[in-house]
Amino acid sequence: MMNTCSGQDRELSVRPATQAGRFYESDAQVLGAEVDSLLNLHRGDKQYGELAALIVPHAGYYFSGSVAAAAYRAIADGKQYKRIFMLGPSHHAWLNGASVNNAFDCYETPLGRVKVDREVATALIEADSIFAYRPEAHDREHCLEVQLPFLQRRMKEVPPIVPIIVSTNDYTKLQRIARALKPYFTPENLFVVSSDFSHYPSYEDACEVDTKTGKGIESGDVEAFISVLDENSRSGKRNLATSACGELAIATLMLMMDKDCEVKHLMYRNSGDVEDGDHSKVVGYHAFAVVRKEKNDASFILTDEEKHALKEIALTSIKDSLAGKCIFHPLTSIPSHLLLKCGAFVSLHKNGRLRGCIGHFGEDTPLHEIVAEMARAAAFEDPRFMPVTADELPDIDIEISVLTPMRRIKSLDEFELHRHGIYIRKGYHSGTFLPQVADEVNWTKEEFVGHCSQDKAGLGWDGWRDAELYVYEAIVF
Repeated sequence: MMNTCSGQDRELSVRPATQAGRFYESDAQVLGAEVDSLLNLHRGDKQYGELAALIVPHAGYYFSGSVAAAAYRAIADGKQYKRIFMLGPSHHAWLNGASVNNAFDCYETPLGRVKVDREVATALIEADSIFAYRPEAHDREHCLEVQLPFLQRRMKEVPPIVPIIVSTNDYTKLQRIARALKPYFTPENLFVVSSDFSHYPSYEDACEVDTKTGKGIESGDVEAFISVLDENSRSGKRNLATSACGELAIATLMLMMDKDCEVKHLMYRNSGDVEDGDHSKVVGYHAFAVVRKEKNDASFILTDEEKHALKEIALTSIKDSLAGKCIFHPLTSIPSHLLLKCGAFVSLHKNGRLRGCIGHFGEDTPLHEIVAEMARAAAFEDPRFMPVTADELPDIDIEISVLTPMRRIKSLDEFELHRHGIYIRKGYHSGTFLPQVADEVNWTKEEFVGHCSQDKAGLGWDGWRDAELYVYEAIVF
């Protein structure tokens, strides 16, 4: 194990291994062998290159070690992250907020030291008063410490960690915590959320309750997760103290997740599954992986026949609207690609000049329906133009832009003029330029983004600099 926490000019402040000899072995050689044996139980398990987060139990290794190992095996071999954010519940102090441990240079275990990213920890504390350093939340807390030996044996070198204890049931405060962490929820970082599940019901009741809780997490919907927890608490199950002790940390993670995240259930067992386990009162353990969905732009390859069909759908939608008819959505004979849920823009031109353009970014409606709806909107609802008339229709050219999924960028270095469209969002302000706009103007990419920020999003010329930036591509025909 490489020592990942060292200093030259000053004595390091070290958070000691307070749980060694309690939740896990205190002897380095014995501990290393135990963790390796647990990981080896899952050596054939699937790994995820786009792993964003893990939900891992924190009981003694005898009880939950195999489930924890299932989670850490999901980390791709050789994968390196810039830092690991570790979130867990407080077992010793109520905070009504979150405590970030920026007081130590590193955490110690029998296997060595793991560096703390004190700069990021301090930045969080300074960014929002919801964060503070509360020593009583960390001094005896085991939920994060027990994760470190797994990271030390699973990864060639453990990146710096950001230890966070979440302890508030105020939903608006959880939203603030998630909002502050969201900029770090990127592919370069890994989030590890520590939680056990049902506490002290019977074996049978635990299996039932934990299955429901697991389904709530797999949904990716934080409100569904909270609803399941409420349902469990009202179920009348005997001795059910809680169905997820790390529910607040899990909810924080779910508030950061978006539609590009998918929750994978990896393993479940409870303390009654171990040898001589007591079935009258058990604790449940789940392992989950949160994975970013791979972008597959191949699904956006359209044949000439499919493009022609979309043009016909757009034209029919406009004609039907002029005739006072509702938009017709055929139930049969729709090519499979036109059933894909993706965004699209419809632009109308008359004698080479723009006559209307409306689009939809969401990936919540089949493509053929979006094109029909956007064609009608472009013809009759674009506030920049008078509605299209029947007399004009023979002179109208229809252009359709089918959009690939949006991808957030951190720098204009990731934006390619003529290839990418830009979408800018800040608060309630947003605006976009399609990729083909660059073909119509002689702008640099800085001017392209500046005009979009000023003319489309209403944020001013430099407003994009502290806004969210997204790029996408378009199939234009």
